[in-house]
Amino acid sequence: MATFALPLTTHPMEAKTAETLPVEGGPWQYEPKWDGFRCLVFKEGGAVELRAKSGKPLGRYFPEVVAFFRALEAARFVVDGELMIASAGFGALQMRLHPAESRIRKLAVETPAAVTLFDMLAGTDGEKMLRKPLEERRAALEAFAAGYGLNLSPVTRKVDVAKKWLAKAGSNMDGVVAKRLSAPYSPGERTMIKVKRLRTADCVVGGFRYLARRREVGSLLLGLYDDAGRLDHVGFTATIADEERPRLTARLEAMRAPPGFTGRAPGGPSRWATERSGEWEPVRAELVVEVRFDHVTDERFRHGTKLLRWRPDKAPEQCGMEQIRA
Repeated sequence: MATFALPLTTHPMEAKTAETLPVEGGPWQYEPKWDGFRCLVFKEGGAVELRAKSGKPLGRYFPEVVAFFRALEAARFVVDGELMIASAGFGALQMRLHPAESRIRKLAVETPAAVTLFDMLAGTDGEKMLRKPLEERRAALEAFAAGYGLNLSPVTRKVDVAKKWLAKAGSNMDGVVAKRLSAPYSPGERTMIKVKRLRTADCVVGGFRYLARRREVGSLLLGLYDDAGRLDHVGFTATIADEERPRLTARLEAMRAPPGFTGRAPGGPSRWATERSGEWEPVRAELVVEVRFDHVTDERFRHGTKLLRWRPDKAPEQCGMEQIRA
């Protein structure tokens, strides 16, 4: 087995969340926060390993990426980047995590992935670069990427440029990351700062789920009307104050009525579905809530949303899918 410049157990440096981009305490380097699978690439001779943020190997699912790095003339290196399918988005990336090898080979041709690089942990000479400041690591990465025609993530030191990136976040980019130019690479530590683009949408409550341990509402199931006038399930919000749960539960139980959603419904076929995914209560499509969200994949909220307020002034029919397509 190959001996790489760094252990395969090396974890990527991580980021803590902030609401605004930092300016003080720098100088800072800003770069896009890509929406893919974080990936460390290890190479030693003909051996190539792709490791996820969790430490799990990814090479089996992305053989075309392994083949690409194996073909590079550089004999050794360790780099940090984001594994993405630029033409198809995060949904296509998730579909690559499939157990059937024949399916993997097929998708590797139909939706090939690539790694966008943003840090260098070990150079082509095998030198470990973890303790070097970001400014030096970035210079080495730029020389490496230029020499081999690799995808390199853009950077800026101007906060105004970073703010423009943040305002346009969407698709394969969901925010901006800030890193101190003087900082070393700290595996597994949250020494970077990430800021996501936050937006709001008015959604129809099409159903709810009970809490796991008691019969009170745990989350509201959210819907938006598609172009054909069907109410599609787009996500959920669980930020309900405990003191509001009894009253809200009684109100929702009095509104129970099928179907809840007339288009895409919760609990459909999914590789990530759990036993409780199908356990939900439909309600009449009469209530509207405003929620805050950070990212959308395949016209669904990627993460749970934050409940901002109820919108009794808004008609359910006014809550269209166009709100999350921008």
